[in-house]
Amino acid sequence: MDLRKNPAGRLEFCEMLLIKNAEIYSPARIGKKDILVCNEKIELIEDRIDGLPDSCRVIDAEGLMLSPGMIDQHIHVTGGGGEGSFHTRTPELALSEMIEGGITTAVGLLGTDGMTRSVENLYAKTAALNEEGVTAYMLTGAYGYPGPSITGEADRDIVFIREVLGMKLALSDHRAPHITPEQLMQTASRVRVAGMLSGKPGIVVLHMGDAPEGLEPVYEVLDRSALPVRIFRPTHVNRNGKLLEAGYGFLEKGGYVDYTCGMKGQPSPGQCIAEAARRGLPLEHITISSDGHGSWSSYGEDGTLQEIGVSGVDSLYRELKEMVKGLGMALEDALGYVTAHVAEALDIYPKKGCIAEGADADILLFTEELELHTVIARGAVMMEAGALKKKGTYEK
Repeated sequence: MDLRKNPAGRLEFCEMLLIKNAEIYSPARIGKKDILVCNEKIELIEDRIDGLPDSCRVIDAEGLMLSPGMIDQHIHVTGGGGEGSFHTRTPELALSEMIEGGITTAVGLLGTDGMTRSVENLYAKTAALNEEGVTAYMLTGAYGYPGPSITGEADRDIVFIREVLGMKLALSDHRAPHITPEQLMQTASRVRVAGMLSGKPGIVVLHMGDAPEGLEPVYEVLDRSALPVRIFRPTHVNRNGKLLEAGYGFLEKGGYVDYTCGMKGQPSPGQCIAEAARRGLPLEHITISSDGHGSWSSYGEDGTLQEIGVSGVDSLYRELKEMVKGLGMALEDALGYVTAHVAEALDIYPKKGCIAEGADADILLFTEELELHTVIARGAVMMEAGALKKKGTYEK
């Protein structure tokens, strides 16, 4: 700990942490370096950093690989789903789950249940995660139309609530509100303006279902309006073959697509990325998310619920390992889909998603076997040598 002057000229304590001898992936590989962290930020990256006060904590990362913390842009932090009656309501996310999954930044959102779960509750959980030491944002809205909001309008939520980056809506799903292209166009226009006014991405995250129309309503809106393709962010795009193919077409048009981990019986995100690369599509517009704490479900042809379960947030880390260890992807390439690509898509890069001077000190240390060794969020050590150092307020 050291002293410094804040912008008001007053002395305040400044936490200092030096990470030495780490093989750094920014996510591009930049070699072995030392990193100085101070007051939640990466202050300095050099081949060697010496001459610091004794109060500076030192972590020797010899033999370890260092990367940005992972960003999961689709977590039901207050629990999601619950389509098998009240007893199937999934639980809230615990801080330790994020840490053990290597996630230092999350975007929370509602799911099917926008009635017994509220955006006010979502905001409170988002604020709690920020207070507990990680970074959390949120989306307003849910499956329905018009969706729930805090101020009464989704665009006002985006403008006036710092943590709100955009809105959620369901499309082409038997649980969706079945809005018209005209309604989708008007909604997207308002969200876009709200993003422009507030300096946020102003995105409409589309939960995509299995209905045959797929992305056709989005294409109709794009054909009939001047809205940019980047406003629409379809997720769960790897849930069926037809939608997956439409997603490749969406990438070709310059859009973003988000692949979900753990889709039973469907291609994994890594497999989808390999196919997109084979087709020469813009890989920087591909992101991966966990759908953590959402309930997954399968239905019969008559619409009856056959099976239900809950998704974990550790699937993002497991997918990263599979892309590298199973599919043979270079670590620096695989990391982008859970770090830099996501940060750029959410307009929070280079604050998040990279290892660079001035970026937030969200840092992971991996062994050569890609076992998660240490997690640092906003400069604080949350896990070290595989042992949790920080848990949620009420976690035992």
